[in-house]
Amino acid sequence: MGALKPWHIAVLVVVLILLFGAKRLPDAARSLGRSLRIIKAETKSLQDDDRDLAEKADAQAGYQPLPPQHVQQQPYTPQQAPQQPVAPPVDPVQRVRDN
Repeated sequence: MGALKPWHIAVLVVVLILLFGAKRLPDAARSLGRSLRIIKAETKSLQDDDRDLAEKADAQAGYQPLPPQHVQQQPYTPQQAPQQPVAPPVDPVQRVRDN
């Protein structure tokens, strides 16, 4: 009962030709093919983007943390402000590029 028989396909083709006409069916099939090509290309580009992000994450996982800066800091008490200025934060990517 659930099997698709050859005469089912023939009836479907006849109904499609009667509904849309013989001239419009090739155009519809062409536009459907274009749409499927666009969808395929977009999904492939999304997968490539995911792979690129994974490769970047793997490459960054190999970096080692920077050694601590040698800035002597006195203990902070709430009554007084710190006496020595704290070194500004260093961007690790920029530091690697500079070396």
